[in-house]
Amino acid sequence: MNLPIFEPSDDPGPSFTSLLHRSGLEPPTLSSPLDGSLPITHGTTVVAIRYADGAIMAGDRRATSGHLISHRTIEKVFPADRHSGVAIAGAAGPAVEMVKLFQLQLEHYEKVEGASLSLEGKANQLGQMVRNHLPAAMQGLAVVPLFAGYDTRRATGRLFQYDVTGGRYEEQNHAATGSGSLHAGTVVKLGWRDGLDREDAIDLAISALFQAADEDSATGGPDLVRGIFPTIATITGDGFTRVGNDEVADRFRTLIADLSVPGASGGTEGSAS
Repeated sequence: MNLPIFEPSDDPGPSFTSLLHRSGLEPPTLSSPLDGSLPITHGTTVVAIRYADGAIMAGDRRATSGHLISHRTIEKVFPADRHSGVAIAGAAGPAVEMVKLFQLQLEHYEKVEGASLSLEGKANQLGQMVRNHLPAAMQGLAVVPLFAGYDTRRATGRLFQYDVTGGRYEEQNHAATGSGSLHAGTVVKLGWRDGLDREDAIDLAISALFQAADEDSATGGPDLVRGIFPTIATITGDGFTRVGNDEVADRFRTLIADLSVPGASGGTEGSAS
């Protein structure tokens, strides 16, 4: 395949999606609803929390097709670029492809312009991608991501939430989406405080996902038998860093031990999938 050539007056500029559109490489529009006729895999609960050094994103590892657990180790938290990340919920296939396109868009912009987009610009780009996905969402393939990053200009973490129409909403302190978001979001809301350090923010994310798994069948809790634990990443001035699986496992075991004490609230029944 030859690379497309554009006249200066028709240059698509730094937008990779515009380049795809001009090159006729957009996917075809679905003509009929798919939900219910095909086993569509869905990702479930993800959360984002602002803390003292930036932002934390976390997601469980379960994907479901109806009442079936289709995957136990799906990844839902991805780096967008060095200082930002995306967490996905909804139809897993289109969501992962959207993340890949978003990563490519940010890289393409930086190569063309010689500078990275502002954090708000990145959030707007993702919102446009969600908006362009609306026809597929109306057919049962909705994608509802979270976006978080470290704003190098303001020296702080920032969080953005979306709806299926591409609406972009900045959240001040925390955000959650997916089937268990009501339960996870409530835990984070009750436990969040200004100036959280890294360890407390990770523990809060772990507790939120644990309680969501206890209430929502589509959200996966820690799997101590298989050694499967949620994905957690920090985004600071030093960049996007995934928290090690051993650290996450140790913190989950500590949480389970605390909740196993007689009289402790929350309980552990049914939480380890």
